[in-house]
Amino acid sequence: MTDHDSSAVRIGLDGYNLALPQGTGVATYGRNLAAAIDQLGYPVDLVFGVNIPRKADIDLRESLFFGQLGADVPNRLTWRKRVRRWRVHPLAHQLIEIPVTGRAIMADAGDRLPRFDRLFNLSEIYDVCARHFRRYGTFMTLRMPNPPTIMHWTYPLPLRVAGARNIYTLHDLVPLRLPRASLEDKRYYDRLARACVARSDHIVTVSEKSRDDIIELLGADPDRVTNCYQASDIPPLRDPTGLAGRLRRLFDLEMKGYFLFFGAIEPKKNLGRVIQAYLEADLETPLVIVGAEAWHAERELKLLGSAHGRQLPGVERIRRIDYVPRALLTDLLHGAKASLFPALYEGFGLPALEALAAGVPLLSSSTGSLPEVAGNAALAVDPYDIDAIVDGIRRLDRDDTLRNQLATRGPLQAAKFTHTIFAERLRQLYQQVAKR
Repeated sequence: MTDHDSSAVRIGLDGYNLALPQGTGVATYGRNLAAAIDQLGYPVDLVFGVNIPRKADIDLRESLFFGQLGADVPNRLTWRKRVRRWRVHPLAHQLIEIPVTGRAIMADAGDRLPRFDRLFNLSEIYDVCARHFRRYGTFMTLRMPNPPTIMHWTYPLPLRVAGARNIYTLHDLVPLRLPRASLEDKRYYDRLARACVARSDHIVTVSEKSRDDIIELLGADPDRVTNCYQASDIPPLRDPTGLAGRLRRLFDLEMKGYFLFFGAIEPKKNLGRVIQAYLEADLETPLVIVGAEAWHAERELKLLGSAHGRQLPGVERIRRIDYVPRALLTDLLHGAKASLFPALYEGFGLPALEALAAGVPLLSSSTGSLPEVAGNAALAVDPYDIDAIVDGIRRLDRDDTLRNQLATRGPLQAAKFTHTIFAERLRQLYQQVAKR
């Protein structure tokens, strides 16, 4: 294989997070990864775990697959499904190919389905594989015709494709580094992460901080752990001249007249301290919070409730929006006076990168990977220090010179994490793995 012979290498990607209705940071990583692979010209096989019958007629598989893709179905297990999961066998499982003929209109699949050459599925594999790993202590083996050269699992999953070089992305070790800020079963996660390191052909991660953690905590061979960073997939701003009008009509917000927090509402994002610091700062500039409630969200949002039947002063200036499409999030980001993201610990920190790329002044954190991502283009604070966060918010509200400096530095720093740079790092990684 030569450096330019991309047709000699086929890449497989899992759809573990791509099928989620509203997506996550890992789903964004999956989309960016698929886009970079497409840019490099590699053929792509997608592997999903959508709940469709194995014995479905071949002509019906396409309609069944796209009918279930991203469906927000209640998580109820029938007796038959419980028995099937309990009886998971230790032998290899055959993936089922989904022929895509155009029978189903895919436009509404949106960004959950990147470009692909072949599409495979096996019902509930991403649930069943965990049961398999707990029961047998081994990775569940999947078989498929003409397997990809490299199967790139975008998350630590106890799965492998026979006949492929299996590599795994470990985004961070937050469940081990910050155990009280994550939901995962710590024993299971530690066991799974160590198994990925021991059994993979290579480990991929998204920052030098995460790479150091993987080597230090899991004993990984440094030569088999590569940091490729990542890129943002937030869409470009639509009609910049109409932004102020859209903000007023859709959100009743003034251009550059509000602070913005966006991301999952969970302990490691530190929103609880952000809210407390904002209230203590006693500013007229409103705070807009965009994000779906995740694990322990109620703890992070407790100050927004009533205290002894009385709402805390200043709470009326805080606005919450559970979820907006990516295009509207772009509008909210570009219109913000500053973005607040002093997270406790991040493997990368996409919200920080997206704020930098938009030229929006950023309050960031001095912990985890955020110093790598933000460089000198953000106002970094100790995320555990309420007084430091208060001071940072006040400075970003009142200091025009500081905001202008950060707005200028942001896009320059973000240029270190472009799609082109991300794709080139992947190309070098895939060539290295494929030649082994």
